[in-house]
Amino acid sequence: MSFAHKLLLMRHAYTPTLPELQAFVQAARTGTATRAAAALGLTQSAISRALTTLEARLGVALFHRIRQRLVLSDAGRALLPEAERMLDDLDRAALTVMSFGGHRAVLRLAVLPTFAAMWLIPRLSNFAVIAPEVTFDMTATLTPLDFERDPRDVAIIRAQGPLRGAIMDVVSEERLVVVAAPNLLPKAGMLDDADLAKLPLLQQATRPNLWLDWFLNAGLDPITILRGARFEQFGMVLAAARAGLGLALVPETFVTPDLATGALRLASARSMTSDTPYALTYPQRSLDIVAFRQFRNWILTDMVQQNAPQPQSGRLSLDRAP
Repeated sequence: MSFAHKLLLMRHAYTPTLPELQAFVQAARTGTATRAAAALGLTQSAISRALTTLEARLGVALFHRIRQRLVLSDAGRALLPEAERMLDDLDRAALTVMSFGGHRAVLRLAVLPTFAAMWLIPRLSNFAVIAPEVTFDMTATLTPLDFERDPRDVAIIRAQGPLRGAIMDVVSEERLVVVAAPNLLPKAGMLDDADLAKLPLLQQATRPNLWLDWFLNAGLDPITILRGARFEQFGMVLAAARAGLGLALVPETFVTPDLATGALRLASARSMTSDTPYALTYPQRSLDIVAFRQFRNWILTDMVQQNAPQPQSGRLSLDRAP
């Protein structure tokens, strides 16, 4: 018998089984084997055997038996949060797999949260027409993924340079505009930079230099530029702008619906194109997944054509809006 095989058998010897963990957690929560049995639909003797076996497996007492009550020992208190977490993780994994029923392919996708809500998700019905057999397991991310450790098939992030072990395809440039609630702006026309600087400027916590870049060539005091409420994500910044809390400097694609409805108005004739466009990033292995190839082709053809041209390389450029 190999050493690896012996090590595996040793691990099996002290690794709790699922029924043992369930019995332990319910006994800890209810305080008696009888109530734990009722919660799990088992007999009291089955719970008692599971607890005895688990304690023997681990070599510690998990409970103190006090007047027919089960009171957690120090070892039991240490095990309980981990056991609860493992059972919760197993439940979530099962529900996740069940949600894929009826679909032949699942694409595991991580996306910047506001980009997903304002740009990608509203367009997914178009992709569903092309690939109805594909469903998504979508999560939010604010940072690039390490595909050597993360099981995701693809991420959509801002391109800030090459990523080790990942391929990158630009999806859309990031063109930023200044917007505000109508009550903060004159009835006609827009504001110049000096007038913008007199109003509260909503700050994006993960992009703290946006207003500094905007006013780079305006010769205004950075201390005044950086005043204003601070929010973590563009979605929060937009909500604050709708509420009239100040001016927002946000990607144009995020604010198109608000401009169409009149909830927000352009406050400046200028726009700013950043040097960090939105991009697909993915590992080489994803190219072997049919669903990923369908999604990538859709993004890089239909969606790129529906948006502005890809940005020029180099530093931030300030453009006049047409």
